[in-house]
Amino acid sequence: MEIIVCIKQVPDLQQIRIKKETREAVTEGVPFVFGDMDKNALEEAIRIKEKGGGKVTVLSIGSLKLRDTIKEALAMGADEARIMIDPGYDTLDSGPKTALLAAAIKKIAQFDLILLGEGSADNYSGQTGPRLAQILGLPLLSYVKQLETANGVAKAMRNMEQALETVEARTPAVVTITSGINTPRIPSLMQILRASKKPIVEWKPADVGVAPEALALKQIAVISNLAPVEQRKGIILEGAQEENLDTFVNSLVREGVLRS
Repeated sequence: MEIIVCIKQVPDLQQIRIKKETREAVTEGVPFVFGDMDKNALEEAIRIKEKGGGKVTVLSIGSLKLRDTIKEALAMGADEARIMIDPGYDTLDSGPKTALLAAAIKKIAQFDLILLGEGSADNYSGQTGPRLAQILGLPLLSYVKQLETANGVAKAMRNMEQALETVEARTPAVVTITSGINTPRIPSLMQILRASKKPIVEWKPADVGVAPEALALKQIAVISNLAPVEQRKGIILEGAQEENLDTFVNSLVREGVLRS
């Protein structure tokens, strides 16, 4: 089975600092990684390949750092990578970015499944999967927490929060993956070393038939990006733990951490 996995590099959220005075996020010098759900999508693609054979191609758009970031995906088990790089690609709106991804997928041409995370770790708009399916004219299986493929059919269990729904579609299809579907593998040192020998093809917009001016469209304006105000309650429970257990539990219930 030929699988394309669309993955997005994002700043490592664990290393972003917040300015105390302005509550603004400081991203300078923060390393880039792939979002957790993108890794779930890649892991699922690799498992499908290991079970039934085929090839996994990772497709990504990003800044210059993508040349290094993409090696993690190859080390996990992807067979090859197609990347499009420009300093401004990390700030592209979802519309132009999806159009660029769709054009690249059409250039790849041969595929049975397109997998991607349900939402990115930075914006989590959840628009890329549905937009991609619409542009390519393919069925969409979204919020997938379990996936099976056989005889040209993709069967998925969808997480609808209050219920689980089982759906299926003929391939090729677009599938958006949730975090509960699997646990992404951690590459070994040998796999990391082998990743540098796997094919990485870099494309420009013109290579996939997209005019550079088409990427300049801005539909979203970011007014501000502030961290929420944190206020500690300062509740102190004195004495032995056994004596304060009920008080401690009741405090958690009042704060909404636990339900009675």
